[in-house]
Amino acid sequence: MSDHNGAAFPGAQELMQMGEQFTRQFFEFVGKQAAGMQQGAAAPVPDGGTLVELQREYAQRHAELWSHMLQRNDTKGEPLVAPQRGDRRFNDDAWAESPVYDYLRQAYLLNAEFMNRVASEAPLEDGRMKARVQFLTRQYIDALSPSNFAATNPEFIKTALDTKGESITRGIQNLLKDLEKGRISMTDDDAFEVGRNLATTPGAVIYENELMQLIQYAPLTDKVAQKPLLIVPPCINKFYIMDLQAHNSLVRFIVEQGVTVFLVSWKNPQQSESKTTWDDYLDKGPLTALEIVRSVTRVKKLNVLGFCVGGTLLTSALAVARARGEDPVESLTLMTTLLDFSDAGELGCLVDETSVATREATIGKGGLLPGQELANTFSALRANDLVWQYVVGNYLKGDKPAAFDLLYWNSDSTNLPGPFLCWYLRNMYLENNLRIPGRLKMLGQKVDLGKVDMPAYLLATREDHIVPWESAYLARRLLGGETTFVLGASGHIAGAINPASKNRRSYWVSTANPSHAEEWLETAEERPGSWWLDWIEWLKPRSGKAIAARGRLGSTTYEPTEPAPGRYVKERAGKS
Repeated sequence: MSDHNGAAFPGAQELMQMGEQFTRQFFEFVGKQAAGMQQGAAAPVPDGGTLVELQREYAQRHAELWSHMLQRNDTKGEPLVAPQRGDRRFNDDAWAESPVYDYLRQAYLLNAEFMNRVASEAPLEDGRMKARVQFLTRQYIDALSPSNFAATNPEFIKTALDTKGESITRGIQNLLKDLEKGRISMTDDDAFEVGRNLATTPGAVIYENELMQLIQYAPLTDKVAQKPLLIVPPCINKFYIMDLQAHNSLVRFIVEQGVTVFLVSWKNPQQSESKTTWDDYLDKGPLTALEIVRSVTRVKKLNVLGFCVGGTLLTSALAVARARGEDPVESLTLMTTLLDFSDAGELGCLVDETSVATREATIGKGGLLPGQELANTFSALRANDLVWQYVVGNYLKGDKPAAFDLLYWNSDSTNLPGPFLCWYLRNMYLENNLRIPGRLKMLGQKVDLGKVDMPAYLLATREDHIVPWESAYLARRLLGGETTFVLGASGHIAGAINPASKNRRSYWVSTANPSHAEEWLETAEERPGSWWLDWIEWLKPRSGKAIAARGRLGSTTYEPTEPAPGRYVKERAGKS
């Protein structure tokens, strides 16, 4: 095959040989990475027949691409290989205006498609290992995108010419600032401040210990429901994801509905908390908060809500309470929470015996997992959106990220105590012990989720890569009470924090209770808007009669000590 000037291009046979060599070298590397860099790890390459067929198709498509480019005649046309839906890396017209860059992007997308297919066909019986190979393959593909490099990104050149080189200067300045900061800037950090324009719902801290502050929010209605709601957010990030700004605050929405809200604000652990265990979090978190809320409101049974890891902690705490013969809760709401970790999403593929044992040996008896390391792991799960987009924008184009409250929160990382983390990884992600009645002992009690028998509202989100919705559905088979399952649109955060004020997206509901999630979805009805509106209607009948709102927060025993959001949530990771 040759171009108009007679220059030789690779033929189909050459392409197949190149593809075979590259495939084996790449997947030998990935295989060793996936096996924890063990010597002699086998390359997870598909069997000969499958691989030959993939390579034949790969060579054919590359030949078609060459032909397509030769017939292009330097005019912009429809690409032969298009990005997947939602991939915005090549949206700029500059990629289509030049035949060179047009070829670069299409060849990259074709190569990426081939590598992903090889990874998906890898003959691995271990599901966790196969998921890890696919994860590492995607990381490799994302990192090598031509959009990430100055020499192969026409937007870099176009912006540099338009700004007479100023964009390059700004990009270098942005890079130096981020190197000093120790992370990639995703938003304008100066635009937000916790307590000023984030986490502004009025309230007060009424109690604190070494792990959490308990916030009570002030009523915004003349009358409130008799039974309050206690919220337990995840301890792996800051609580104000649930109280961003007035228009998208779940906390404020609930208070405006006439429900008294209490919330656990976890401390950002420092060295003084480096020996904190899972039991410590249960005892000094949800269980302590339950007793204080009951004391302050003089209500025997309250409603509770847990989000993500906070939901796992809360449910575990309720299992301890039930094992003790206590019954402190009227209803349970779980937002994007795993109780059965048999399919723990993309995070699960990164957890194996070697990685957990390494953590146990290094920080299992005491020490901290730095917040930035945790944040980097979560960013890697969506590298194009949370890493490479900002490499291109900040450093190649010299742009300043726009102000975005959600990304400010995403960058506000938290440390984790080693003993807590290691216990959680081993018993949940690695061994999946929580689902087995009596297998785990917490605070001296053998726990059984079947005894957590209050009505439960379970919210999952359809595109969640951290808590797969099908896995969240499995909680229905573990909890002992009546369950209502609702599926929200979008992902782990955007699907959960879907403000009723905007009432966007949609959610699915069904009264059916089959064993399998897909069977439930077949019966479900899609409704437009925010799931918050459905949930609040579920909560209100379980919240008791309306009573006059109290004028003061706390009680004589638990006096307010500082205004919400309190100082714990303002403490930054890395502070000594």
